[in-house]
Amino acid sequence: MALLEQLPVTEHVAQWEVWGTTARVVVTDPAALAAARALVVSELQRVDAACNRFRADSELSRLRPGVETEVSRTLAELLAAALQAAERTGGDVDPTLGDAVSALGYDRDLAEFQTSGVPAVRVKVVTRDRPDWRGVRLRRRRVVVPHGVRLDLGATAKAAAADRCAALVARRLGVGVLVALGGDLATAGPAPGTGWTVLVQDGVDEPADLVTLPPGGALATSSTLSRRWRCGTRLVHHVLDPRTLLPADPVWRTVSVAAGSCLEANTASTAALVRGRAALPWLHGAGTTARLVSADGDVLLTGRWPGAGGAP
Repeated sequence: MALLEQLPVTEHVAQWEVWGTTARVVVTDPAALAAARALVVSELQRVDAACNRFRADSELSRLRPGVETEVSRTLAELLAAALQAAERTGGDVDPTLGDAVSALGYDRDLAEFQTSGVPAVRVKVVTRDRPDWRGVRLRRRRVVVPHGVRLDLGATAKAAAADRCAALVARRLGVGVLVALGGDLATAGPAPGTGWTVLVQDGVDEPADLVTLPPGGALATSSTLSRRWRCGTRLVHHVLDPRTLLPADPVWRTVSVAAGSCLEANTASTAALVRGRAALPWLHGAGTTARLVSADGDVLLTGRWPGAGGAP
């Protein structure tokens, strides 16, 4: 799990496996935990039915190129978030790379690869000579995907789901809540007296940092170390550069971003992996609060990275 919540599993905490990672819900009032877990499970099921590209019966999988389709509010909102992320990053976070990532072998959950160690797959060739995110039309709940495009909302949907779940629990139950879906973490409602304390670390041997988020704070970690498999003789990861349709050059092992929403944080952390060395001046220029771990293990900070003592 790319981001580990620091609290132990207590009467305030529920934790289970979902989407090949760990879902964790922490509430300020243990009496609300069962209801909070049920709300999160239900919301994640809605998101899964809307945009899981590994499910043949998901709304996303049923979209047909060139055919205008009315979709659920959930899918419309998740697609809108993905297109906004693409616009804000100049296309670095592009939701139209479903065919490219599948061509590299990531066409099913990595847990289903039936090989020992790092899974190996056959490589196909996909060209970028087709429309990108700008060719996708979304008007309210009606979607048209251009020919030659297969959507993959994986770069933003999990982060958006964390935001949605946290807001839902706080609104319905009136408690403070932290929702973590792997490396995507969102909070809502009042925080505990000391704030939300989390451990930022991409594996036990990686550089670690203990931070405290204020109420409503969010944090996302994107990684070139997780979700890896072998294509022929090459080890690849799941964050693609839309210009090459190949995994981004692993200049950074991980990038973590703290922001006001998990979607905003994840959009910046994913774009930073894609931008490589150009990420540092971009993050500095935007005033983004980020922590980058280089390929050599060096840790660099931008903005006002939150310390364990309190807010940024």
